[in-house]
Amino acid sequence: MIKLFTGNRNYSSWSMRPWVLLKQAGIPFEDVRLRFDSFEAGSAFKREIARVNPAGKVPTLVDSDLGGLAIWDSLAICEYLAEKFRDKRLWPRDARARARARSVCAEMHSGFAALRTHCGMNIEARLPEVGNQLLQRESEVRADVDRVCAILSELLEQHGGPLLFGDFTIADAFFAPVVMRFNTYGLPAPAPVAAYMERVGALAGVRAWVGESLAEREFLSFEENYRSEQEAQALWKQQPGQRGG
Repeated sequence: MIKLFTGNRNYSSWSMRPWVLLKQAGIPFEDVRLRFDSFEAGSAFKREIARVNPAGKVPTLVDSDLGGLAIWDSLAICEYLAEKFRDKRLWPRDARARARARSVCAEMHSGFAALRTHCGMNIEARLPEVGNQLLQRESEVRADVDRVCAILSELLEQHGGPLLFGDFTIADAFFAPVVMRFNTYGLPAPAPVAAYMERVGALAGVRAWVGESLAEREFLSFEENYRSEQEAQALWKQQPGQRGG
């Protein structure tokens, strides 16, 4: 049995990737959610995750078939799942496409520092004014947005959609948190990329994650650069039920 240890739905972009991959591929797993209270040593979160992962981070996958061995880092987890479930074709079938998919996932995994820093994932929030200010003020954010759009445009043109390599792959799971950032901050995208982002948002695995995120209603001040708790609570009162995913 696979266990996946994840963090808060609203904020944990790294957790979102393998979780969406497992859900969308129809792979059974036990979801173990660890609440973020702090990332400081000795916090409840750090104590809990340290029991299974010496790196002290989520996501972490534990597979009973490996005798309880922990696998951490979202890309390592996705690679492991692709090897274990070859019939699910989590990477593209074609060798050239597979190489490109690995390249763009690795670029997303290690790059886009400005976008991550200034536009943290915050699914329930809507901050287009912040996004507009960042685009005007931060050249590196503009460069990251342009690069994301260039990657997606090229892949959609080469493979014809509806997703980056035709069918759903690890690459789409890896870019799903970026889609959330574009939505939250109102970041611009050319029409084909915007249409792709809508299709990603409609994936069952993504909708499930977003639905759980909207149901959390937990404000973590250390994850919030642009809102107060009062502003978040006012939004919750305006939306008595879950907003659509």
